[in-house]
Amino acid sequence: MGDLFIWILSFFILIALIVLLVFQLMCLADLEFDYINPYDSSSRINSVVLPEFVVQGILCLFYLLTGHWIMALISAPYLYYNVRLYTQRQHLVDVTEIFNLLHREKKRRLFKLAYLVVLLFFDIFWMIWSAIEDDDD
Repeated sequence: MGDLFIWILSFFILIALIVLLVFQLMCLADLEFDYINPYDSSSRINSVVLPEFVVQGILCLFYLLTGHWIMALISAPYLYYNVRLYTQRQHLVDVTEIFNLLHREKKRRLFKLAYLVVLLFFDIFWMIWSAIEDDDD
């Protein structure tokens, strides 16, 4: 039963990460269609970038501490990518360059979103597997 709660908690953490990325994509789409100015868009995106990185780090650490090594290995490249962006200081959106980098930023976030959706499917699979396994006992 404890494994099921771990997968449910992991599920909600992944949903929170997906919501953060969808928010960033919405801000970029609003900027592309000129519904919002560059300053507001970049400040909204920059305000959720670090929480996204922290939550992803917590999720990877959570997988390691609970002994789910495969999920930790699957989420490690995403964590490495975030750490690399942070150490190279490319994690924030620049107000003056946001129009020039708009398509790259959208592609970057869409790739992250696709990666998280794959993680979510794995999480749902293991959650169902744990529920069936607990039901057999």
